[in-house]
Amino acid sequence: MDKIFLDTNIIIDLLDSKRKNHTKAKNLFIKLIENDFEVFISEDMITTIYYILKGNEKILEFFEKIIEEWNIVGFGKDTILESINYCKKHKTDLEDVLQCICAKNNGCELFITNDKKFINCGIKIVNYDFFNL
Repeated sequence: MDKIFLDTNIIIDLLDSKRKNHTKAKNLFIKLIENDFEVFISEDMITTIYYILKGNEKILEFFEKIIEEWNIVGFGKDTILESINYCKKHKTDLEDVLQCICAKNNGCELFITNDKKFINCGIKIVNYDFFNL
């Protein structure tokens, strides 16, 4: 089973039907389920998603479901320090680096994001096009 890490923007695409990539996100999730991918997100995404989507009952129910199905992982001291050092060296965004290093440190092979210029932390960065959506 392949381990994949989802960026926050992918989950927001799924949950917000007004976003232009909503249909692609729905199709991606179908593909992930059909192909038995092991899904990872970081625990800090929960509050970010809730805040951005103005938290409601539907969002809370989504969180209840993914807690049973997905791996929700923390950063931990080592990931945070590695990310800080990466940012100092490469002058880049800490939030993206934390997510990517977290994915790498949890053995994920793919990081799925909509960001056009995502950092290179040592794992394959892909978007919807990778899955022919």
